[in-house]
Amino acid sequence: MSDTRRRVKVYTLNEERQWEDRGTGHVCCSEPDSLTVTGEADGSLLLESKINPDTAYQKQQDTLIVWSEAENYDLALSFQEKAGCDEIWEKICQVQGKDPSVEITQDPGDESEEERLEDMLESGHPLELPPCEPGCLEELEELVMSVLPSPVRREKLALALLSSGYIRKLLQLFRTIEEEGDRRGLQQLHQIVRGLLLLNKATLLEVMFSDDCIMDVVGCLEYEPALLQPKSHRQFLTETARFREVIPIRDSELRQKIHQTYRVQYIQDIILPTHSVLEDNFLSTLSSFIFFNKVEIVSMLQEDEKFLTEVFAQLTDEATEDSKRRELVNFFKEFCAFSQTLQPQNRDAFFKTLANLGILPALEIVMGMEDEQVKSAAMDIFSYLVEFSPSVVREFIMQEPQQADDDVLLINVVIKQMICDSDPELGGAVQLMGLLRTLMDPENMLAPASKAEKSEFLSFFYKYCMHVLTAPLLANTDEEDPDLTEGAAKPNPVCPDNFQTAQLLALILELLTFCVEHHTYHIKSYIMTRDLLRRVLTLMNSRHSFLALCALRFMRRIIGLKDEYYNRYIVKGNLFEPVINALLDNGTRYNLLNSAIIELFEFIRVEDIRSLIAHIVDNFSTALESIEYVQTFKGLKGRYEQEKQRQSRGFSRYRRDGRSFQEDEDTWLNEDEEDEGVTDKSKSDYGTFMESEKVKESQDKENQPKRTASGSFKFSFSHSSGAANTANGSKPPSSASSSRAAAPPSGQTARVRHAPYIHSHACISVPLNHSCVHILV
Repeated sequence: MSDTRRRVKVYTLNEERQWEDRGTGHVCCSEPDSLTVTGEADGSLLLESKINPDTAYQKQQDTLIVWSEAENYDLALSFQEKAGCDEIWEKICQVQGKDPSVEITQDPGDESEEERLEDMLESGHPLELPPCEPGCLEELEELVMSVLPSPVRREKLALALLSSGYIRKLLQLFRTIEEEGDRRGLQQLHQIVRGLLLLNKATLLEVMFSDDCIMDVVGCLEYEPALLQPKSHRQFLTETARFREVIPIRDSELRQKIHQTYRVQYIQDIILPTHSVLEDNFLSTLSSFIFFNKVEIVSMLQEDEKFLTEVFAQLTDEATEDSKRRELVNFFKEFCAFSQTLQPQNRDAFFKTLANLGILPALEIVMGMEDEQVKSAAMDIFSYLVEFSPSVVREFIMQEPQQADDDVLLINVVIKQMICDSDPELGGAVQLMGLLRTLMDPENMLAPASKAEKSEFLSFFYKYCMHVLTAPLLANTDEEDPDLTEGAAKPNPVCPDNFQTAQLLALILELLTFCVEHHTYHIKSYIMTRDLLRRVLTLMNSRHSFLALCALRFMRRIIGLKDEYYNRYIVKGNLFEPVINALLDNGTRYNLLNSAIIELFEFIRVEDIRSLIAHIVDNFSTALESIEYVQTFKGLKGRYEQEKQRQSRGFSRYRRDGRSFQEDEDTWLNEDEEDEGVTDKSKSDYGTFMESEKVKESQDKENQPKRTASGSFKFSFSHSSGAANTANGSKPPSSASSSRAAAPPSGQTARVRHAPYIHSHACISVPLNHSCVHILV
């Protein structure tokens, strides 16, 4: 069998009985009797299907071949040329020993031996139809119902109906019977026409859905026997459903195709709802008819550049009335929905065409309208654009600052639309958050040519848009007043109790958490310069547990990066305090919040993040020692003590600078050889260090953390305050005999807690009222 290549599209029928485009390629019928489709773009194998002698292949509309390879798995080849379809069809019929003039080769179901014998006996005799008269309707109804189980008899009935022009005669009879008011005859016609649709023949559908027949078909289907009164489908289609041409369509064929598709879709969705899987299989040709009509409509509209140009001109014209603009937007929404039928390559090209014609500037205009229906339609169009061509959208967005203010940038308009969603469930906001996430996702910017796009877009977003996104978060999280004196009651941070506001903040935090994971540099700079994590953690006080969990997840993602810059930021800001407060407030309740907090500290313990372990044990060990139902906090303290012991023996050191391990070890050995009386604060005297640690530990027992009246912890550390030392009746250590930091003046507390077993050689100078305190960290 010789190879024959033809250009085709491969389709599969999904669970929703919708055809999905699998790609374009070239089909050949090769040995051993199989169909192979090779991808046009990359040469990949799109389809390899053996021609089974028992498989039912069906030819539709001169350019389609449809078959089922397994239960609920239907395939279709759509040929660019009729000649190619005919040639492959002949090959299939040759393998199965069938006449190429038939439209179906086999019975798709299992027939009994008796039915097969009957088919063989009748195969040479044409089917005789009863006269098209009122008295013969019952006989015709029985004939139509009797042939449905057998594909061969269905094929013979379809040929008989087409050859004699019987369908048009039948519909003429319907008009006569309806005028006479013969209800029984009308109900019989309903069953007959429904049975004709179930024959699943494309040639019959083309006749029944032609302009001069389709309304009579709808009329027959109004008289369902189970209903006391007939439906009013024709009245709806002719009076209620109005075809609106936003711009006059000059192509009469296109206009007719649009009318036909709408009416057939109405028949499928409204008049003939599927009652069984069997009927659904019989109506597969009807679904195919609609699908390929939509493909043709989109292709014809896309090729008419004059029509699309005129539509865009009116859409962006300031003089266009709001009602007219509403119709234009709804037209584009339907246009984009129809484009779902295109194959991926053509679909991307379709949206690029829309972008070149100015769809994105037009969306900016309509998104600012007060009409909620228009804004909703505009967002749907924007979602189509982002889904299929995010690079095109990003390119347009980055060009805007040259000609627009920040407030009217398209992406800021989208963010504001998300923030101002009036839906109590924030359905629109959730959709828009997903679109923003797609635009900001570096995963779809990984091509070599997209490296510059990634850097430029993220820089653009953090410069022009991030402040708009975080505005609701900052507005609902008040910072503590820095002017409050020590010991004064601190007000509780503001936390939104409104459910809708809490939902919005949760969406924003979800997006920020995504940024932490994927935008390392830009988001790190934004968090640290605006102290964003502190503001987020005030939401741990929220009565909405899902919002508190979102705040905790944000911190967990930051800690999960194991970035020492983030760790120092957390330690310096004492940002574990609201988390531990939430854990203690939760008490003994075993819930998601409790588990999430425990998991956070367990991660720190398992990953041995030493700077955070030291900070937690130094500042919160007393508050956490009562939690014994998990071993996490004992494990943290154990790691802390082990590190202290190793450092006291000089076996390991934790470094915060970039020196190599060997260089650090050499420095440590050189330091041990120097005199014990050296007072250089950049070096460690381990004897004095351990003595001061004992003093500190005894004093810490007297300064256990307690909640203030405002609900927050207040910690006082005697080893870091000269006033505290005096109050305890002890003298502060002399700077000449100790490597510990000098105490700040009375009434002031250093913001950085001393971590005794880490950073033994680094020194930070913290200015306090014109004096300088050296704190070993």
